[in-house]
Amino acid sequence: MTRESSGQKQPSRDNNPLPNLVTIVGRGVPSSYEITVDGEIEMLEADHREEATIISGGTAERSIDVGVQRFRFSGLMANVRLVDWNGVEAPDSLSTPTVNIEYGAAER
Repeated sequence: MTRESSGQKQPSRDNNPLPNLVTIVGRGVPSSYEITVDGEIEMLEADHREEATIISGGTAERSIDVGVQRFRFSGLMANVRLVDWNGVEAPDSLSTPTVNIEYGAAER
C-alpha cells in the first residue's frame, strides 16, 4: 500500500550533494581530530590543502586549538577520533574539541 501525498513537497537531498554538516570547535588546547564519513567530505571556509588533510574523499584530519572548522558531507558519519596534545583520546580528555553533526543542514 502506498501513502498518498498531502500535496506538500518533501525537501530534495538531490539539490545539495553534501547535505550534512559537521562542526569542530577547539577548546583552547592543541588537539587533533579525524572524521570519517561513508560518502564525500569537503571543508568549508578554507583551502583544505592548507587547513586540513582530506584522504580518499571520505576522511579529514587536522589539528585545532581555537576556532571553528566546518565540513559538509554526504552519507553518514562513520567515525570521529579526538586526541588532545598529550595523546589522551575523548571522552577521557576534557581538552578535546567539541563535535556537532547536523544531518540535512541548510547551507549557510
